[in-house]
Amino acid sequence: MTTWFTRRRPPVELPRLAARAPKAPAVRVDLHEVMPDLLPYLGQAAYLQLEQFQTLSTVAAAAEGLKATEAVAAAAGLALSKHQGIVAEIRRRGDDPTEAMRPFAVEIEGFRSTLVGADWRETLLAALMTGGLLDDFFIRLAGGLPGDVGPRVSQLLGSDSGQDALLDILREEIGADPRLASRLAMWGRRLVGDTLLVARSALHLSGNAATDEERIEPIFTELIAAHTRRMDALGLTA
Repeated sequence: MTTWFTRRRPPVELPRLAARAPKAPAVRVDLHEVMPDLLPYLGQAAYLQLEQFQTLSTVAAAAEGLKATEAVAAAAGLALSKHQGIVAEIRRRGDDPTEAMRPFAVEIEGFRSTLVGADWRETLLAALMTGGLLDDFFIRLAGGLPGDVGPRVSQLLGSDSGQDALLDILREEIGADPRLASRLAMWGRRLVGDTLLVARSALHLSGNAATDEERIEPIFTELIAAHTRRMDALGLTA
C-alpha cells in the first residue's frame, strides 16, 4: 500500500537567479514596488502557517521515539500559534480569515504534497527548511506593510519556531544512520525550487521577465543564503 510518506512529486527546477558580481555592493529592494496588498499578504501567510502545523502534526504522529514526537509536536503548536496570530490581524481589519485564505488553497495544498518524503525524517527536514525559508520571506515583506501591521507580523513570524529542537532530532538521526545524510542533502536541494515558487507567487511583478528578475534577485539570494546556513547546521550540503 502506498503511504503518505512514500508519495513523491517530480522536482521543480530552481528559478534561475542572475549571477552577482563578486564584490558588488548589496542591493536593497524597494518593497513597495513588489508588495502584495495587505489582505492577500495576511491570507497567504496565515495559510502557510496552517500548512506548517498540518505537516508537523503528521510527522509527530509518525516520528520514532518520545523525544522526537514531543519536539515535533511542540513545533507544530508554535506554527499554529503563528497562524492564530495572523488570523487575529485579519479579524482586526474586519475581514473573514477563511475568505482571506481561500484564494491560496489550491496552491498551498499542492505545495504541501511536495513536502512528503520517503519517511518522517525527510518530511521533517522539508517542514524545517521550507518553513524557515518562508518565514524569512514574509518577515522581509512585512517591512513594506502599511501602518503598524508590519512590525507586529514581523515579530510574530520571527518568534520561536522550535527550530533548534528539530535540528537536534535530525542530527541524532544522522548520527545513528550516517547514510541518511546524503539522502537528506539531496532531498533538501529538491525542496528549494517549489518553496521559491510559493514565495514568488506573493509578489506583484510587472510581467517583464528581465526587469522582474533584477528587482527580486536580492531577495531570493538572501533566502537561499539562509537556507544554506540551515543545511550547514545539519552538516548537509545545500
